[in-house]
Amino acid sequence: MAHITNSVEYGIHCLLWLVDPASGQPSSRDLAELQGISPSFVAKIFPKLEKAGIVQAAEGVRGGYRLARAPDDITVLDVVDAIEGYKPLFNCQEIRDRCAVFDDDAPTWATQGVCEIHAAMLRAEKAMRDSLAQETLASIAAVVERKAPKSFPVEVRDWLNDRTQGRAARRPAKPSGDP
Repeated sequence: MAHITNSVEYGIHCLLWLVDPASGQPSSRDLAELQGISPSFVAKIFPKLEKAGIVQAAEGVRGGYRLARAPDDITVLDVVDAIEGYKPLFNCQEIRDRCAVFDDDAPTWATQGVCEIHAAMLRAEKAMRDSLAQETLASIAAVVERKAPKSFPVEVRDWLNDRTQGRAARRPAKPSGDP
């Protein structure tokens, strides 16, 4: 059975900080370090999000990422599918035709149609995907905002903007070309 990995959790946590445009365009490294997670791990997630049209990358010393669509238009299912690719929840092995009693000649009644176990798993997967399609970055961000002290988003915004400014300050000056 396929599972949703921690890549999705990390990706959604990072995306939540892009909901507020005042946070600038932080790099994947900045977003990872903000949350105490592996920068190299997060760096592998963002190209998938970009390819799916969830984020846009900005080049340059102050470059980083911003949301490519409104937070209301990005669902958790969008993020799951972007990071994990579409994977079925259940992979039916069709063991119903292997029953020893059938002697390698399973009757039609035993194998016709979709296996009922597989059908139950398909219904469960549909329910999960439908539920994830109802949750957006905006709805999750709103809950986080209600829970956090009013000063927290400002502190995060300042921290991210300081990091972006720091990258610009560390940039070596270009040679003028004059002797």
